[in-house]
Amino acid sequence: MARKQRVRVTKEHEVQKYRGGDDGRREFGDNRHPIKGGKGGGIYIPPLKLPRTIIKHNSKSSSIEYQRIAWDALKKSINALVNKVNATNIKNIIPELFSENLIWGRGLFCHSCIKSQMASPLFTHVLAALVAVVNTKLPDVGHLLLRRLVLQFKRAYSRNDKPRLLVAVKFVAHLVNHQVAHEIIALELLTLLLENPTDDSVEVAVAFVTECGSLLNHLSPRVLDAILERFRGILVEGEVGYRVEILIKGLLAIVKAKFRGYPAVHPELDLVQLEDQLTHELSLDDDIDPEISLDVFKPDPNFVENQKLYDEFKRTILGEEEFVDEEDCSDDDVEDDLTIQIKDETETNIFNLRRTIYLTIMSTLDFEEAGHKLLQIKLQPGQEMELCIMLLECCSQERTYRRFYALLGQRLCMINKVYRANFDKCFVQHYSTIHRLETNKLRNVAMFFAHLLATDALPWHVLSYIRLTEEDTTSSSRIFIKFLFQELSEHLGIRLLNEQLNAATESVFRRDNPKNTRFAINFFTSIGLGCLTENLRAYLKNMPRLIMQDSETTSHPTESTSSSSDESDNDERRRRKRRRK
Repeated sequence: MARKQRVRVTKEHEVQKYRGGDDGRREFGDNRHPIKGGKGGGIYIPPLKLPRTIIKHNSKSSSIEYQRIAWDALKKSINALVNKVNATNIKNIIPELFSENLIWGRGLFCHSCIKSQMASPLFTHVLAALVAVVNTKLPDVGHLLLRRLVLQFKRAYSRNDKPRLLVAVKFVAHLVNHQVAHEIIALELLTLLLENPTDDSVEVAVAFVTECGSLLNHLSPRVLDAILERFRGILVEGEVGYRVEILIKGLLAIVKAKFRGYPAVHPELDLVQLEDQLTHELSLDDDIDPEISLDVFKPDPNFVENQKLYDEFKRTILGEEEFVDEEDCSDDDVEDDLTIQIKDETETNIFNLRRTIYLTIMSTLDFEEAGHKLLQIKLQPGQEMELCIMLLECCSQERTYRRFYALLGQRLCMINKVYRANFDKCFVQHYSTIHRLETNKLRNVAMFFAHLLATDALPWHVLSYIRLTEEDTTSSSRIFIKFLFQELSEHLGIRLLNEQLNAATESVFRRDNPKNTRFAINFFTSIGLGCLTENLRAYLKNMPRLIMQDSETTSHPTESTSSSSDESDNDERRRRKRRRK
């Protein structure tokens, strides 16, 4: 048997030979590659690295042949990175994945993720964490993957394909856990599966709740209770077989144990801050376009320009460090661990933070539970103000005043002094723009701040911002002051309120001008709190006598100076008479 001939060529020669001829066929076969060794000093290039070598030497080419080679190399690279990711190396895989052109290959990435998850469902949580990181910078990729998963679920449900159905709902559940998908899609899936319960549909629903029940219990506990009641009803009615009944009882036991052992996100996979994540809302009734054409190669007339744009985008994500190709690295080189630094220069993170705060407040039953959940939100330094603003916004939007918000604000002020200072700033901001609020919102905000003042959660010096004069107040500000002091009198009583006002500040009761003093007396009398102005009335009554005393004290120095001047004149006259004699 003849031995295979050794071919010794350089890398440049191999690049030239690998290019297609006039008819587009490669001159070397798949099994004929240069082998390292020999007198000619040839270099061995593995088949997987050969297309990347050609891409490196032809980075400015835009021919169709080169684009096809680059597409094949991108497909192999993305597929290899997705297949080897796990909970241990995910932080190293993410920079390598962003170094590939995910905009051009977003269809390839979604196809690889779905295919890999179907082959290994145990790694679903790892793939969901990978998609969550990619979604922070490329939301179109996360939205495309979610659309394809929902379409896969709908097709499997219509065909009654339980294996594909289980795989699809598991991936969707973990995307909901990472806040890539909104929890509405989870509720729609459960509603559809439990509407006409069968053994297969109930089994899929149990698997889905097991995976994402911890998050649903945190965000929408009432909805989860309704779903569990539906499961209990299925048990009572006996609509399913014995095996599925055992599954439902196991789920209820997991719920009773508060999903211990089934966390929403594992600690080692919690790579994205909640305020940085972009959540996509999708419904089962929407017309879904999976964009299958993105998985097929198509020539790009602006290939070079798009590659340059992605290179700039890659630098903004990965920093100034550039990744070195594997063929340029020796076996002794140690790759540095690179981390992604995602900087959001828009206000998307603030919008997501406010949305999270709003959903947390609205999904709780009492202020203690709300305070506990809000304090678990990881806030960046300076973001505590957003929580105070959202709390006041929610309070002002209610039709009637709810003491729930005031108790929650009091709890936050007592726990951390930062919220105390922020509510102080909020009082100034709301009072300066009080003319923009309606009467209902005025009442709610005033009663909110009155509760904080009455419980000493807010310092009383904030009343110094109020100047109760005819020139410094408007109709809106006078309504605000009216509700504020009436609520304070109900909380503290007249005597204690009067003591607090006299000890804290005198800016409300102006004594600089009789006109301002009379205005303050008339205002509090008109709102039914005239007893707070007794000291002010006494001061106004004694004001003429005080003015006279001040005038007398100012006139005494002039009289003494005039008398002393007269005495000096008389002495001078006497001296002159003596001289004449």
